[in-house]
Amino acid sequence: MTVNELMNELFAWCKEEKPFELERTCDTLKCGSGDTELKKVVVTMHATAKLIKEAHEWGAQLIIVHEPTFYDHWEDKLENDPVTEAKTALLEKTGMAVWRFHDHPHKKAVDMIREGNCRALGLTGKIVDAGYYANVTLIPDQTVTVRQIAERFRDLGGDNVRVCGNQDAVCKRIALAFGTPGGVWESLRSPDVDLVLVGETCEWMLGEYARDAGDLGFNKALIILGHIVSEREGMKYLAEILQERYACQFETKYMECGEVYKTCR
Repeated sequence: MTVNELMNELFAWCKEEKPFELERTCDTLKCGSGDTELKKVVVTMHATAKLIKEAHEWGAQLIIVHEPTFYDHWEDKLENDPVTEAKTALLEKTGMAVWRFHDHPHKKAVDMIREGNCRALGLTGKIVDAGYYANVTLIPDQTVTVRQIAERFRDLGGDNVRVCGNQDAVCKRIALAFGTPGGVWESLRSPDVDLVLVGETCEWMLGEYARDAGDLGFNKALIILGHIVSEREGMKYLAEILQERYACQFETKYMECGEVYKTCR
């Protein structure tokens, strides 16, 4: 199986339950050849310089990423930029292909990233449309508090999870705004939402609103996960799917790129 064949199968898989078309997509080959035969595939969130070297040492021919490799959503490379040039040279030296898989998994009938997160957290319940871009609400079928959800993310390796607001609030409705979607402000202010889970957002706006809400006695909180933590369980889920479906054709490994921020100790 080649890189092109695998990605086309993944695109078709995303459309099985609910067909869709994208006028424009970032889910394209970023470097390498689509005709490369696959023996080993790496799945990750970001193709960091360190991860590229580790994937190459493992013998991978393809890295499937969820986020940009070159610091721009559409991968428009910075001109005359030494970091961009050095990373390009590194990728060319390895000969590996990098393919982004972002739009299709989010457009899937059941968003793959959301499904992976909920599976990892053990969160089940009814999903309702919040009416905002890339943002839905979960009505959990079990009793869970803000503190318990934050602790679950920490158990999954979220070293920089931050909580604003009432940590002991019982979550009857949870806005799932993984990554950096629109509608987070509207969800936080909604009287029907107790907790908003988001990757990254505006601290002085949403963080302070949630903090004041908690101090004023409202059953309201915001958990800021960091972008990678908020979506990586979905990519781990993809790695599991590839392992199950293609075990006879190539080996798959999820490689951790790590959080972008480190705590100074």
